[in-house]
Amino acid sequence: MIPRFKDARDVFFERRFGMFVHWGLYAIPAWHEQILWRGKVKRKEYEQLIREFNPTRFDPDAWLDLAEAAGMQYICFTTKHHDGFCMWNTKHTEYNVMNTPYGKDILGMLAEACHRRNFPLSLYYSCPDWHHPNYPNQGRHHEMFGPRPGDDPDIEKYYDFVKKQIEELCTNYGNIYQLFWDVNVAEYYEPSINEWIRSMQPGILINDRGPGKGDYNTPERHVPEGGVFSKPTEACQSLGRESWGYRDNEDYYTNKFIMQSIDKILAMGGNYLLNVGPKADGTITSENVEALQSIGSWYNRVKEAFEGTVPATDMIHQDVMTTAGSNQVIQRDQVLITRKANTLYVHLYRDPQTQSILLKPLDVLPKRAVLLNNGRELEAQVDLMPVYWKERPYLRILGLPANEMSGEVMVVKLEFDESVCE
Repeated sequence: MIPRFKDARDVFFERRFGMFVHWGLYAIPAWHEQILWRGKVKRKEYEQLIREFNPTRFDPDAWLDLAEAAGMQYICFTTKHHDGFCMWNTKHTEYNVMNTPYGKDILGMLAEACHRRNFPLSLYYSCPDWHHPNYPNQGRHHEMFGPRPGDDPDIEKYYDFVKKQIEELCTNYGNIYQLFWDVNVAEYYEPSINEWIRSMQPGILINDRGPGKGDYNTPERHVPEGGVFSKPTEACQSLGRESWGYRDNEDYYTNKFIMQSIDKILAMGGNYLLNVGPKADGTITSENVEALQSIGSWYNRVKEAFEGTVPATDMIHQDVMTTAGSNQVIQRDQVLITRKANTLYVHLYRDPQTQSILLKPLDVLPKRAVLLNNGRELEAQVDLMPVYWKERPYLRILGLPANEMSGEVMVVKLEFDESVCE
């Protein structure tokens, strides 16, 4: 069992699926949100993009409509990424959205829509800053390759600035669900900052990438296989493989790949934060919209397998075996299990090999087996299988529409009259 906080932060275990949004000046060159670090662009050239940023088609309600339709339960927005550009009306740097042709408080508009709709708002804030003169850019990962003439690298002065900005974010924009620090490259450790944040935002959840320990882990992109997370976890992934911000000619993951990723993380007891990168005009690309509609359709049909359930994959054995008298290796289907009381959910997060699955060592017939994807009832048997001829009969689910439903992850609901969980 993943340990709980035993306070208001336990809402973390109810909000399983969220939208991540990476948006800033980097949407204009549309190559990567870290174009200053990864590309051949000078800071003084990049910073001139402030004169072009004018997202006249930005509509926070359109973003939230898309998130809600996909089954998402909160949104996390990049207030300041590594480039140092601030997407709110901050009084502590001129490098902010109020000094663009747009001239409006983007975060304020999003916060107003979130609070009006009772949709939880989380804020991303980058620890490194490629613009601020006090941040000690030393060429480490996710840093510029040294200070500029006139800079005054001083980590203490820089975090004085950070605290002033965090105070704005925590006092001017209503209730904040989470604070998502990112990449503490300088390894600045001052736990009192997180505690001070809690004094302004009681019940806020804070991740593990900032100046303090944090409440939950944040693995990124690809997470290793495993039966269950040992700590509260929110994994993050982007719809685009190359960039988190908007990128022209992006290589988008397939919908099936994202479904498999979501299913695996949630069945292991984690939460999932799925990123979109809006275009410079403030709209979300048609590719992202269509992907979220498809992924959301699947998620909304199977989400009961995640809500109020616990990871239970340890209830089954998933063998890789060599048959007697030969070199033949049989790899059984890999599945994950979640449980709610006497109901088990079987997650086929990897493509099934056949149209049936064997759930060794379970040997109790469920009263009902249903494919959540379409509500179809499936046949269940307790069978002695040839490969286990020296053992005993095990529970087998038949009639999976593996070919017809090859475009999404199948989830099977098994309802039992008696407990199979003891």
